Amino acid sequence: MDKLDEGVLTELGELSCSAISDAMDKLGIEGQAIGLKPLKPGFRLVGQAFTCKYGPCGVVKGTVGDYIDDVPAGAVVVLDNAGREDCTVWGDILTAVAHRKGVAGTVINGVCRDTSLARSIGYPVFSKGYFMRTGKERVQMDAVQVPISLGEVRVNPADILVGDGDGIVVVPQDRAAEVAASAREIEETENQLRAAVEGGLSLREARKKFNYHALQTKVD
Repeated sequence: MDKLDEGVLTELGELSCSAISDAMDKLGIEGQAIGLKPLKPGFRLVGQAFTCKYGPCGVVKGTVGDYIDDVPAGAVVVLDNAGREDCTVWGDILTAVAHRKGVAGTVINGVCRDTSLARSIGYPVFSKGYFMRTGKERVQMDAVQVPISLGEVRVNPADILVGDGDGIVVVPQDRAAEVAASAREIEETENQLRAAVEGGLSLREARKKFNYHALQTKVD
């Protein structure tokens, strides 16, 4: 996995998904993963993607994969199960192993199960939901560390995922520094606007003063 500058990764982890989303809109980058939510509202994650792609089983049943042994500490496991909600690709054994290894979290284009363990130990999981039925003999691992999708969003290995109570954003690795700088600028401007309103300025005046409506406007 290509390593990203730790300063950029740290900065993205300090920013809200809303600020990052606004920055990506401004930069013309599609990276908001629709429909993925944290198992617990307080869950946050940031890290580079370790991708896994699943497909339906053939006549000869495949394996769901022992990929977790190869995931480095600090990475985010990103599982593409084509959005299926009828069977899971993540449960308590994987949660326990990932937590012990120091994996940053798991993001699933699909569902998980055994949710109580992830919640109780604070291991961040973001998914379309949860369902108890196993994926064994229903899906199989087709590829690891290949481009995958989270719905309409493409995820390449080593792209950066950031998650909080509002969901998941995917930041392309080669645009990470640019996105972080823009998101920081947006967040700081919004903080100044809030302070101005608390100081007595009307919202209309504050928005005009800080050029609020241009914050998310796409830059050509």
